[in-house]
Amino acid sequence: MAKLVIVRHGQSQANRDNIFTGWTDVPLTEKGIEQGQMVGDELAKMGIQFDDAHTSYMSRAIKTMNIILDRVDQLYIPVYKTWRLNERHYGALSGLNKAKVKEKVGAEQLHRWRRGYSEIPPKLKHRQHERRYDRLGVKMPSSESLAMTQKRLLPYWQDQIAPRLLDGKNQLIVAHGSSLRALIKYLDQIPDDQIDKVEVPNGKPIMYEFDPVLNIVKKTFITMDGEKNDNS
Repeated sequence: MAKLVIVRHGQSQANRDNIFTGWTDVPLTEKGIEQGQMVGDELAKMGIQFDDAHTSYMSRAIKTMNIILDRVDQLYIPVYKTWRLNERHYGALSGLNKAKVKEKVGAEQLHRWRRGYSEIPPKLKHRQHERRYDRLGVKMPSSESLAMTQKRLLPYWQDQIAPRLLDGKNQLIVAHGSSLRALIKYLDQIPDDQIDKVEVPNGKPIMYEFDPVLNIVKKTFITMDGEKNDNS
């Protein structure tokens, strides 16, 4: 059976400081680095051999990926970077403290922006420009809902990841809370009105095992103490 392991990057400075980040680059904290090391050590204990790895254009995910692959002694495998795995773009909320936004708009509105499926945060008045996207011809969004994040993620899943799993090749994805929630929603067929209950903590791997036609056989939440919570 082919295996897929998905991991949210280790704690970033914005996570620590309760800041909306989106497509902004922020460094990992010391705790975030340690989380990546712990994930790698646990995967090494499990003896999983990956054929390919996938991550976003964000440094916090890329660095977590490198830490994990180093700890499992698999830095040699192909790593594919794609903007389609980026965190959702939080628009005008980017850079703002979540607690202060909550004070201004209320807990219910904040929850809809953060955890809802179709709710779009306030848009940027002017789109950001970053060189990393110029060569791709990608226009940076001014804001994204989770639904929009899923829409730009799924072509990569369908064209790049699913075919490798169908070939029996184990895959590793290191990405972000919202992009992984969007993928989980698709894989687990979670209804729109239930996705707000799904959380993806930093540095907590989830492993899917698939049959030859990509039906999910087992879903495992991997903990750092060696215990595993199976949802078969």
